[in-house]
Amino acid sequence: MLDVVGIGEAMLRLSPPRGDTLEAAAAFEVRAAGAEANVAVALARMGFRAGWVSRLSEGPLGRRIAAEMRRHGVDVSAVVWTPQGRTGLYFLEPGVPPRVAVVHYDRAGSAASALAPDDVDWGYVRSARWVHLTGITPALSPSCEATVARAVQEARAGGVRVAFDVNYRRRLWPPDRAAAVLEPLLHGADLLLCASDDAREVFALDGAPARQARALRARTAAGAVVVTAGPDGAYLAAGDTDVVHQPAIPGEELDRIGRGDAFAAGVLWGALEGDLEAGLRYGAALAALAQTYYGDVAWSTRADVLHLLAGQGQRPHR
Repeated sequence: MLDVVGIGEAMLRLSPPRGDTLEAAAAFEVRAAGAEANVAVALARMGFRAGWVSRLSEGPLGRRIAAEMRRHGVDVSAVVWTPQGRTGLYFLEPGVPPRVAVVHYDRAGSAASALAPDDVDWGYVRSARWVHLTGITPALSPSCEATVARAVQEARAGGVRVAFDVNYRRRLWPPDRAAAVLEPLLHGADLLLCASDDAREVFALDGAPARQARALRARTAAGAVVVTAGPDGAYLAAGDTDVVHQPAIPGEELDRIGRGDAFAAGVLWGALEGDLEAGLRYGAALAALAQTYYGDVAWSTRADVLHLLAGQGQRPHR
């Protein structure tokens, strides 16, 4: 049995050295990146059995992505290989304050964007304790939308718990379309994660993050809702208890891309061990550590996380 299976696209990220620009760069670093893949990697590095399902193009670029997943211990045996489509790319120009980071996507026509329900080994998905999905995948294409809907259906039928990170990308679809597609998928999720800004933009939920967490839980009937608020930390609404606040852990920021996925992995770690409040602490620590590495992947180990938490003495504030 797997602990977690993620379903979604992974791309190759190309970025020039910090301080250089995409226009002027003579060389680029190449790394694999994708929201669901990042979560799977982080959990594998924490010692969990993680799998990842996607559609990869045959050839060196697809093999590069699969190899990076394997090196972290993620099972990719259910990946669909195809001669059709291409490997999606994204270009990151690192920011140096006051200049902000800039992302340019080149993912149209990717192999993963054609992922369809019949491509997926649903027995593999049902072998997991949790399935991790995001709002990025259904935005890629109608077939990806149908695949995510089927994943929720299969998980429910197989007794697999569903974790869903809204992860809104305004470059992929407008907020009204995102809300219309996502709300049915989110209904009854076991764990729902959403940034405060996304709750406001997609679901028109104003107010403080704690209020948004309660409102999202009432609106979706999710078992637990976590709303993230950047430097203000995260807020958990679950059960009949008051909303629990976990402060963010401050630290130096080298590369913020992938920080939210690291946080999601930490919360899932807690969920896998039956303690969501501990998951908030793990998520805060993983997010703080993730931003100290270049690339989307959190290279931390379980020992790194526990050491940081022991030193910080962080506890949720009710």
